[in-house]
Amino acid sequence: MTMRLVTVTFAVMTGLVGCGATPADVEEIKKGQKEILAKLDALDKAVQQVKAPAAARPQVDPNKVYPLTVGDSPARGPKDAKVVIVEFSDYQCPFCSQTEPLVDGMLAAYPKDVKRVYKQFPLTSIHPNALPASKAALAAGKQDKFWEMHAKLFANQRELTADNFKKWAEELKLDVARFEKDMNSPEVAAQVDRETQEARAAEVSGTPTIFVNGKRLQQRSPEGFKAVIDGILQGKG
Repeated sequence: MTMRLVTVTFAVMTGLVGCGATPADVEEIKKGQKEILAKLDALDKAVQQVKAPAAARPQVDPNKVYPLTVGDSPARGPKDAKVVIVEFSDYQCPFCSQTEPLVDGMLAAYPKDVKRVYKQFPLTSIHPNALPASKAALAAGKQDKFWEMHAKLFANQRELTADNFKKWAEELKLDVARFEKDMNSPEVAAQVDRETQEARAAEVSGTPTIFVNGKRLQQRSPEGFKAVIDGILQGKG
């Protein structure tokens, strides 16, 4: 881009000289050209900085154990489970919906040993519907229908609207007035905030992020999951 503009500038200079420009005119053009070149040079440097690869994110220690607790977060599985899966997730995140069968598969494979804990981490800067969806799930949980609403939200990720939240609440035979009141309550908002803070304390930056007995899951696959769970059950984790 710089060379093209320089070529145009020289062409303008040549044209003016050929049309009878005075030496003073030429000097004025040269001065303007230098200013243009300086600005173009600064622009090129700025473009190169934008193109430069972003600094690598600091590596998270795979052996670090985070003090995650169940608290009042929705959970499934035995209370005294030897393996506790804690998942920070976002209802508008497509990768989170793809992870659902994987996590549920671990509950099915280890029904006596695995507990699943779901924590809200709506990425509000990129997913505008994630926060209200989190509130809808927690509000349904107030009537013991968290997991049922949870399933509807993930099954309808592109239709997370207030009207649909109400429709799904009706389908689940909830007290809709109470549901809507709970959705907008300070208590539900506080729980979302609390779980979001837990995520940040555990160095979570994206979703889904999964922990198994406090350690971040490195390989999000059935094989990777089972290797970690089996290690814990065999006393190796």
